Amino acid sequence: MSTQTRNRVIEGPLSVVLRPNSEAAASYRSAVLAPGFGPEAGLDLRFFGGKTLPHLRYSVVYLGSWQADERSELDHALAAAMRDRGLNNVLTQYFPRADVTTTFAGSKVHEGPLPATFTRDQVEALVPALDLGPTVACLLLPKGAVLVDTGDVDSKHGLGGYHGSVKVNGSERYYAVAVYSDGDNGIVAFDEPWKNVCATLYHELQETRTDPDVEDAIRLGSAPGADRLLGWYSPRGGEIGDIPMAEAGGDLGRVMKEVPLADGSGTVPIQLLWSNAVGGPEGPIPTPHPPQ
Repeated sequence: MSTQTRNRVIEGPLSVVLRPNSEAAASYRSAVLAPGFGPEAGLDLRFFGGKTLPHLRYSVVYLGSWQADERSELDHALAAAMRDRGLNNVLTQYFPRADVTTTFAGSKVHEGPLPATFTRDQVEALVPALDLGPTVACLLLPKGAVLVDTGDVDSKHGLGGYHGSVKVNGSERYYAVAVYSDGDNGIVAFDEPWKNVCATLYHELQETRTDPDVEDAIRLGSAPGADRLLGWYSPRGGEIGDIPMAEAGGDLGRVMKEVPLADGSGTVPIQLLWSNAVGGPEGPIPTPHPPQ
């Protein structure tokens, strides 16, 4: 659905009949600002001309020991969220010339001894060894493992995950990594740890889709042309998932929610994304009830 179609479908009469909860019905719903937020157009994302990934393929790699039922729940929920027509409506405004598609390439358990603390260097050393090619590698740390980014930024002090890239034989290999968010480790917003991980990965994969080469831009720093590597990015707020988290002001429930799928098959735990169409985090579209 193009930006023009998205913005056209607002309040007013329609000359169509639509089956409730269908993909067609989802296409005729207008964007909704999440409750508790006011429009902040000054934070909107800008396109800097860099690479984007409208057609994203990802695989989940479980590091260390994970319970089988948690892996199954997470695999199913994340795949459903990433392909959901209703949730993807927020992304279509950033890809007016291409459909947004996602392919789940499956999951696997990566065996072997693991450090208690994972640094970015260790994460990026593992990505080429997995040999997943152009598939985005989603690395999931086991329970108790601590994720570190740079300096003293770690999952014991609010870090949930991050995304990035490494070059392998001249080609970019993209990855996302998430901590097992439970207790005082990671970002805890739901009643089960796998749901926290699902929402974090949803955030990171959508940032990988809209701004995949951000790490290359960071490496270049203030060098001329560094900003041209960015895809969709807010000069004042960051990436599509970062701005809602910052604007939530510590109240995670405002942006980390279990939302209904457009096909009516259930709910999924996600983090709401920033939408230029509403100038804020876009909330789930209310699902109409079928006529009695």
